[in-house]
Amino acid sequence: MLGVCLLFVGIVLINNGMCTLYNVDGKSTAVMNIFTGGLSLFINFVNLVQGNYYAAGTGLLFCFTYLFVAFSKILKLSPIPFAWFSTFVAVNAVIFGTIEGFLGSKALGIAPDIRWAGIWYLWAILWGTAFVEDIMGKKLGKFVPVLQVIEGVITAWVPGVMLLLGVW
Repeated sequence: MLGVCLLFVGIVLINNGMCTLYNVDGKSTAVMNIFTGGLSLFINFVNLVQGNYYAAGTGLLFCFTYLFVAFSKILKLSPIPFAWFSTFVAVNAVIFGTIEGFLGSKALGIAPDIRWAGIWYLWAILWGTAFVEDIMGKKLGKFVPVLQVIEGVITAWVPGVMLLLGVW
């Protein structure tokens, strides 16, 4: 299920970045966020039912990210609550990257894999940009949407395809 979810995380990140670069209206941008957030909600509900709480917990961070983005754009909400949520997720991403990348977890059946450390740490940077821009008030310009596109490809789309093809 992770490969399916990552495939759509890839396109939503690419879409969000490109829509920002092309100044697409928020409502149009929100559509892919709703689809991806809804798919992630379903996948992670299945994970919860199956007792895979780690996968569900980490996956729901993504689910709520994209649903939060969608509703914020549609309703034109303040970015502050999303920025604090993103800060929380960024801190957790560092923890998960360290566990999955370096330490592993016998209880969770996770063997250390440096690729996951890199992916989680890159996600932490992306989520952290919300803190920098919206809490600290330091605008990063085109850096964030370009980072979204790059991360959409290298941290989600490519790993998602590899997982679906069984080569990772």
